[in-house]
Amino acid sequence: MKKRDLALAVGGGLAAAVAVKMLTRERSASWERAREVLPHSERSRFITIDGIRIHIQEFGDPSGPPVVLIHGYTASVYVWKSAAPLLAAEGFRVIALDLVGFGYSEKPRWFDYTIPSQARIVSRLMDRLGIGSATVVGSSYGGAVAATLALDYPGRVEKLALVDAVINDDAKRHPVLRLASVPGVGEVITPFLVDSKAFLRLRMHNTLAPANHHMITDERISNVQRPLKAADAHHSVLATSRNWHARRIENDAYLIAQPTLLIWGEEDRVIPLANGIKLYDSIVRSRLVVLKNCGHVPQEEKTDAFVRLVADFCHDRKGRVAEPEGGRLHS
Repeated sequence: MKKRDLALAVGGGLAAAVAVKMLTRERSASWERAREVLPHSERSRFITIDGIRIHIQEFGDPSGPPVVLIHGYTASVYVWKSAAPLLAAEGFRVIALDLVGFGYSEKPRWFDYTIPSQARIVSRLMDRLGIGSATVVGSSYGGAVAATLALDYPGRVEKLALVDAVINDDAKRHPVLRLASVPGVGEVITPFLVDSKAFLRLRMHNTLAPANHHMITDERISNVQRPLKAADAHHSVLATSRNWHARRIENDAYLIAQPTLLIWGEEDRVIPLANGIKLYDSIVRSRLVVLKNCGHVPQEEKTDAFVRLVADFCHDRKGRVAEPEGGRLHS
């Protein structure tokens, strides 16, 4: 009887904690509060695409060659905070956007959160910005969006840069994503996980190479966590994981005709280098650069090398790059 009473008490306590969490979370992240602490918020503006308010940051000369930056899963424009202004200083018009459902873009429940739909939004955003074609840079999940843009809207992509890109559904094998895929369970655990600084810190230890763990600061954790804490973000995070169908990238990579730069961290434990090699073998006009002492986010871990590679790739008519210091080039 005592064991049953204890189980009932524990169960009741957990149910109460879940109820409190669900009822007290904000509906949406506050832009007014975020703009005070978000890097480069003076560069931010919002554009409505298909009825969805999209957050972008723009850098550089509006008449310069355009470069579009697309972040990864659960990320935002924050991942480009160092790279974007440095690319702009190289003479480019740089546009970093928050995908639908992430960062400070709107997170509607009716959106299907598929990779092709995200690519469609990027294409229509380019329309609104008066950009016919651009160098498109996609990081992680954003790499799947960028590759889909190159496949479905080839005229939009003059050159393609894929950074530790998602090319299949292997990432969905992660225990957390597998658990989140279970109806009901995902809705319960997601608010607690994204609201846990300890969990985010653990994720960052897995995302960054050990040499770069000094980057795991309270400031970084807060900027990653801030747009993920509200109810609409919990829905979009779950909907994206449940509609994650990226195997097409691996299967159809051979159809990508644009000059393509592949940048990979040698110590990436999220999307292994083997995936970069698969892309290099499939895409005829590709070059693969592997950076040492680098994990899943070269634009943050090796910012100077990353900017130099992308700038050289954009400037060279054939998309050639030099072998970087602290890396190796397959060309």
